[in-house]
Parts: sequence; structure tokens; C-alpha cells
Amino acid sequence: MDRQRVVVVGNGMVGHRFIDELVQRNEEEQFEIVTFSEEPRLAYDRVQLSKYFSGASAQDLALTDEDYYQSYGINYVLNEKVAEIDVEARQVVTVNGRTEAYDKLVLATGSYPFVPPIPGNEQSHCHVYRTIEDLEAIEASGKQSQVGVVVGGGLLGLEAANALKNMGLETHVVEFAPRLMIVQLDEGGGELLSHKISQLGVEVHTEKATTEIIAGEKCRYRMNFSDGSFLETDMIVFSAGIRPQDELARQCGLEVGERGGIVINDNCQTSVPDIYAVGECALWQQKVFGLVAPGYKMAKVAASHLCGVNEFFTGADMSTKLKLLGVDVASIGDAHGQTPGAQSYTFSDDIEQIYKRLIVSADGDEILGAVLVGDVEAYDQILQMKLNDMPLPENPAVLLLPPVDDDGATALGVDALPDHAQVCSCFDVTKAQIKQAVAEGCSDMATLKAETKASTGCGGCSALAKQILDNELATLGYEVNNHLCEHFAYSRQELADIVRVKKIRTFDELLDDYGQGLGCDVCKPAVGSILASFWNDYVLDEQHIGLQDTNDIFLGNMQKDGTYSVVPRIPGGEITPEKLIVLGMVAKEFNLYTKITGGQRVDLFGARLHELPLIWQKLVDAGFETGHAYGKAVRTVKSCVGSTWCRYGVKDSVGFAVDLENRYKGLRAPHKLKFAVSGCTRECAEAQSKDIGVIATENGWNLYVCGNGGMRPRHADLFASDLDSQTLVSYIDRILMFYIRTADRLQRTSVWLENLEGGLDYLKQVVIEDKLGIGDELETEMENTLGQYQCEWKTTLASPEKLKRFRHFVNSPEPDSQLRYISERGQRRPALAHEYLKQGQIDVVQVNE
Repeated sequence: MDRQRVVVVGNGMVGHRFIDELVQRNEEEQFEIVTFSEEPRLAYDRVQLSKYFSGASAQDLALTDEDYYQSYGINYVLNEKVAEIDVEARQVVTVNGRTEAYDKLVLATGSYPFVPPIPGNEQSHCHVYRTIEDLEAIEASGKQSQVGVVVGGGLLGLEAANALKNMGLETHVVEFAPRLMIVQLDEGGGELLSHKISQLGVEVHTEKATTEIIAGEKCRYRMNFSDGSFLETDMIVFSAGIRPQDELARQCGLEVGERGGIVINDNCQTSVPDIYAVGECALWQQKVFGLVAPGYKMAKVAASHLCGVNEFFTGADMSTKLKLLGVDVASIGDAHGQTPGAQSYTFSDDIEQIYKRLIVSADGDEILGAVLVGDVEAYDQILQMKLNDMPLPENPAVLLLPPVDDDGATALGVDALPDHAQVCSCFDVTKAQIKQAVAEGCSDMATLKAETKASTGCGGCSALAKQILDNELATLGYEVNNHLCEHFAYSRQELADIVRVKKIRTFDELLDDYGQGLGCDVCKPAVGSILASFWNDYVLDEQHIGLQDTNDIFLGNMQKDGTYSVVPRIPGGEITPEKLIVLGMVAKEFNLYTKITGGQRVDLFGARLHELPLIWQKLVDAGFETGHAYGKAVRTVKSCVGSTWCRYGVKDSVGFAVDLENRYKGLRAPHKLKFAVSGCTRECAEAQSKDIGVIATENGWNLYVCGNGGMRPRHADLFASDLDSQTLVSYIDRILMFYIRTADRLQRTSVWLENLEGGLDYLKQVVIEDKLGIGDELETEMENTLGQYQCEWKTTLASPEKLKRFRHFVNSPEPDSQLRYISERGQRRPALAHEYLKQGQIDVVQVNE
């Protein structure tokens, strides 16, 4: 039988995937495959394109190589564009006159970047963000530039902005729409994303239409906007959307859509049955799919149809989860709630900078969509419930709330997922396929990836795939590993032991000796916390920078408008009038919103990045220290007035609280720690809701442990009674250091105790009875760690190099002038987006006024 000749025009991700699919089905060698690439290389991963700026090479991004194609007899032509399709003669012709006959033709021409028709857009240092060659040109421009602008605030635009920022440029994003990612995010999600990106040093300009690009005065170019404003820049990257690459189809008379795209049926055939179209060039039921997963699905359908198997393309879910400039973002289904009768639940946490919205049907029985910004842990759960029509909880709002347990466990077990549930959309892998792979011997993620390809595309399904893998292994009676992540084959507890015993001081040293790869958002902060808990080095040392989140990096809590709060330590809540006056004067000078916290401190809100060192200097000069409100560390020791003033007090609770806070200040742990000391059993300091609670009795101190407030309050357990001060401190030393050694990542003391085998009784045996013989060792470790304490504000102020971090723009000392505030109850607060439009009706004040 003569082989059929299949010509594939386009060797991008989808074109290559089609070839891969056909190769797997070509056991009888019934196909001869020829593919054309306009680029000088074979297929590479465009989804991970931005990694090129982080040091990844073209080879690192490659999805295949010439050896692979040659081994399967695939003919490939690089750096040559197909210019014509002769449907009658059944052949394609390239720009160089080369002809190739075909029996079946597959168009995988993808898309091209849309560049708005702006006068001046063709100048040098104006780029698009699509290919490796584009990135090389951008990199070359960056070396000759100080300021860069990205036109377009969608997914790829924000990727491009991150690239410019990492090149050290002052970076701006210009978006025509009223918010970023307008297709995927609603108003609340877009507003928070804009705030979070702005505080990272990328200035966002929305509702801006560029009318022309002319020569600038301070920079190479000046972008004039339709509202009369302008922006100067040295280079411009256009990322304003894509258009289907359907030029070939139009030229040969194939049916195309009114707005572009090659029309296909459910078998991915065009209006000429022997010609198929897949990926971003294809139009199915008036829809063009701009993600790689639907393209992969089309490739599979087309390959199946060529082999005589009737698989059908039935559309694709466009939900997505990604990280943009370090900000977690996810969008599911009807993210805008446009379905008639749709209702929504919203969760917004200004302190932690989180926004979540769940859209449900009119009857409340069906998930229609969701928006998640700042925390996307619920993405897999919500997506699977939507895709598989799973029943909702009685109160669907619980899907948006932080996990019931602080260890991050989800409310939805993988057992609840039906076997047909799609886990990996990139490679169409179902739960049943993962279960089958485990039954056939898969016992780790590496093997699972090799067998099923799950989690080898965008990687968004890795957490869910791992849960199913572990669940199946447990069901089959295998021991399930508790590895921290794919980069460390150890639990957090095991890594803590390695760091402690081997005296490892840096993440790189631990990774080199006990890990693999480059690390991730799971292991970096976890290891950073372990290192800080044992060695307490300066958190902004070069070997530690990048391990922690934004709050630690800037030594302050980031707020919803991109400013920071400043929380000086006030041990035990006790403060002199002189220091109280200083706080008032600082707040007044910098126009900061002032609030007394539940932990008996004064919180100063609204400090801009460049103001932080100025504020710290005044506070440090007055004798204040950092309160570590930004870290997973000891926060406060709350106290009542005790026997000093209260007629019921039996001991000096204030004095003891001050001593405890001064002793443990700066101690880093798996999660934040809060203490309280009450002067009598009337318990005005609420010690029984704290990680460490102390209550005075006539015979000494009662010690309570592992309580917490928050979403799932837990009453602390009585650990020991009538202790003298010295014994109590030694017990606290042992408890906290044992917790630091053995707790899981981001695990509160309450959950740690509940998960500790033997529970409270075992903890008493370890601490009081010294069952393990490590009591003295735990106390010594605590003394060594506490002995390394430093006020991180003060250390930073002494370093001119570190102070360079505290400015809004890399190449300019200018502050951010885009902040707006409302005057309310005698203080300012951030103006909400809808309030910007009411400047004539309410008092909206620019920050620089």
C-alpha cells in the first residue's frame, strides 16, 4: 500500500503535537510526513518563552530535535515560508519556489501579533513578543534603554512586562481597556492585580489609547495618548492580542470567518476535506482558541481522523492558572457573571492581598465561573467541580475561604472526582488514566509524567495529579512520600534536620547537596524559613534574597493600594508617652492612617516604598525596633495591666510579657506566632487563644499551648500549672524549637499539635519528661538563634546598597504619583476604583499633595 503524504505547514507547539500524535499511530508506516517552519529551528515551548530572559537557552525550550524527526523519517524544512497552496494540483509552494505534493494537508500556522495601526510603530526599538528572535531583539534594545513600555495588559503583555523589569528597565504597561486581563478577570480581580503589579515597580496605565509615537525629549520616544497625556520611553513592546494566521487559506479559497480564522468542523477539516487546520489559526463554531491546550486537542482529533478513528473536537475549557510578575492569577469559566440569573460570592482580604469571586447559577446548584487573585489554591477544586457538574457544598462560599486546616488541605477529596474527570488539559489525561498508570507500577511524579504526560505541559495540573497519585498509592497499600516538592525528595521536617545537623547556611548549598533543579515557590520560602529559624541571618543578605515573599523583601506588609504598613514593636503593649508622641508625629508627617491593632501595637498604613527608610530612621532613632509583622515570626505578646494596676491581678503580667517579647522577638517559625500573658484567671489578655498563653496564679504561671484565633479558632491546651518563671521559659524554648524542627510547611501550632502522634501527652513527655533526651539541646538551639537577633530595619538603614531596593522605579528616584486617597473619619484611606470617577463629588486627594 502506498504511503499517504502528509504535509504540515507550521512547526510550532500544535504542529509538532500533531506530528507526535501521528507518529504514535503510524505503526504500519502508512504516512510520510513533511513539515515546514518559518523559523530557523524546530518547535519550542512558547508558553515558557519568558524563561529565556532568566537564562534558559533555545535548547532548553525545545520540544523536539532533529535526531527525533530523523529517527521517525520525518522530513523538515526550516526557515522557509509556505506562500501558496495549489488545491487542484494538491501541492504547496514556498517563497523560494520549492514545491511539495500532499495527499493530506494540515495547517498549523498559528497566529501573528496584532500591532495597533499607530503612526511611528515601525521604528527601531519597537518590537513584538512572539518568537525567540523577537526576544533576542528585545534583549538587544534593553541594553540601550532605560525605560520600556508594553502596549497590552493581557497574559502575554504582563509576561513581556516581567521580562523588561528583569532586564532592569523602568517598566510601564499601557492598556486600552479599563483594567488588566479584561478577558479573564472581573473588576475586583483586575483592580487587585493592577495594585500588586504596581507595588512591584511596574507602573500601570489603563484606558489609554496611543495616537502616535514621536521623538521624545528625555527618552528615545514619546507616546501621545488620546486624552492629551503622554509617556516617554526608550523601547516599546506590542502585545495587544493575536490574529489567526489565515493568509494561506484565504489565498486558496478556503472558508474563513468574518473576523478571521480558518473554519473547521468537529474533525478539524476545513471546507476542503483533505485540508485540516489546528491551533490558533482555526475557527470552530465562531471561536478561535488562544491557549495551547485546545490546540493540542485539535491535533489529537485531526491525527485520529487521518487514521480512520472518529474523535471529535467539541470545544475546550478556557480556564487558566498562572503567575504574572510573581502574582498568582486564575480564571474559570464565566468569570464576569454574564450568564442570565448568575449569582456570585466574593471574598476579599485587604491584609493578605487576596481577591476571590465564585459565580453560580440562578438556582445555586451549578458553578459557572470564578476569579482568583493572590491565592489560587482553590483552582483545581473549583475547576473540577465545574467541569464535572459535581454537587456544591450547602454554602458554596466555603470554596473561597482559606483552607479549614492551616496545612492547606482541601475540602474536596480526590475520591469525589469521577474517573472521567480531565486532570491535564494540555494532554487530555483523565483521572482514570492516572489510576491505571499507578496500577501498572507508577509510584512517583517523574514516572507518572513519563507514562501519561500529565503535568508536562503548562504544569498547572501538577498538584491535582500528585493528589490522585498519592491517593491511589495509599489505596493499594503503598507508603506515600511526603516530599516538600519536586526539587527536594524530603519532607520539611527532614530538611530542617539536614540544615541543622549539616550546618547548611544557604538555599543554594542545600539545593546543590540535597536537591535538584532551580527551586520553586513552595521550597524557596520553606527553606528560607528553616534557615532563619536556626541561624537568624539578615533576611536581605544576598544568599537569602528571593526566598521570601514581598512582605519580607520590603520589611513591611503590602496593602491593597501597593503601599506598606509599618508596625514597630511595642513589647507587651507597654509604651511611654514620649514614644507614643513619636508615633503620632511620624504618622502626621507622612500622612499615615493610624490604627491600634488587636495585638496592642500601633499600625501605620499608607507608607510608600521610598518613604519606608525615612520612617524607619525616625522610629529607630526614638528606640523602636521592627515588629516583624511581615514575617512568619513571633508577632506580639499581649498583656493586661496585671498586679501593677488591677485590683484582681496576682502577678506582673506586663513585666513578664515585655520579658517574653524581648526574648523571642524575631524568632522565625513555620507560621506566625502570638503570645499573651494574663495577670489572673479573669483572662483579659485572652491567653487561651494564643500559640503560647500564660496565666498568672497565686502559685506561679499556668502555661497554655497551641491555640489560635482566625477562621477556625482553637482553644489552647493547658500544658503545665504553677510554674516559676525560669521553668516556664525553658518549657517555651523546648516547645517552640521542637515545633520548628517537626512542623510541616505553613503549619500553625494548633494543626501541628493535632497532627502530632501522641498529641498533647507526647509533647509533655518530650518537653517536661525529656523522653527523647533532647531538652538541653532544644534550649541551646533556642539560645543560639535568639542570640543572632537584629533589628532588620536598623541593619538595612546601615547599608546604602540595600537602600537602593526602596524606590519605585529602578532608574529613577521619583515616587509613585498615581495613588489616590479618600478622607474619612479624619484620616485618609485608599480610594476605590469606582471612586476615581467621582472626584468632583468627594474628596479625592493625590498622594503627592
